[in-house]
Amino acid sequence: MKIKALIAARSGSTRVINKNIRPFAGSTLLEVKIKQLKRISNLDGIVVNSNDDEILEIANRCGAETVRRDPYFASNSVLMNEVYCNMAENMKDSDVIVYANCTNPLINDKTIFDIIEFYKSHSNEYDSVNSAHLIKEFLFYHNKPVNYELKNMPRSQDLPDYCALNFAVNVLSRETMISLKNVVGMNPYTYIIDEVEATDIDNQIDFDFSEFVYKKNNNQK
Repeated sequence: MKIKALIAARSGSTRVINKNIRPFAGSTLLEVKIKQLKRISNLDGIVVNSNDDEILEIANRCGAETVRRDPYFASNSVLMNEVYCNMAENMKDSDVIVYANCTNPLINDKTIFDIIEFYKSHSNEYDSVNSAHLIKEFLFYHNKPVNYELKNMPRSQDLPDYCALNFAVNVLSRETMISLKNVVGMNPYTYIIDEVEATDIDNQIDFDFSEFVYKKNNNQK
């Protein structure tokens, strides 16, 4: 069983301009993620899929394999299902794909290793393992509470264990990713990680917070 990590890093980020390759803690999010994945001993390789020349050049320099993405699959109009399928189809020498976004820089090495090992030992039960974090908040939909009753308001820590996928790590077979056109299987296992590890950079506040915590964790000033 050959297991390779897949980093998807297209150009064109609008909320945080060029977030994958802008300066981050003396490096870039892309370089940080490649270097991290190279430390994960149960991976057989790292592939960076991108439409951007600079991203592909950085990936090559860091020792990752590269796949140039067709412009259609890097547009703002294409469905992610099509993108997932296309990326998996280009992972021809991999049996299992570890889809890892470089916009989740705070996840620990051990967590990634453990999620892969969990998939290896439970792939007969679950067709994907997907990192998630608990949402202990008072949720409303159409002006009505979703996860509690107004007449019986619990403490936040006693709310039910609703969770959200954070896409820090998603492990599944290449075959499943192609057939379902997704990184989440039909019978997924949600692997709970803490909120800090789950941080996904979606805006400038996320970027600043992640850089601060990353520097602190790595004893950088």
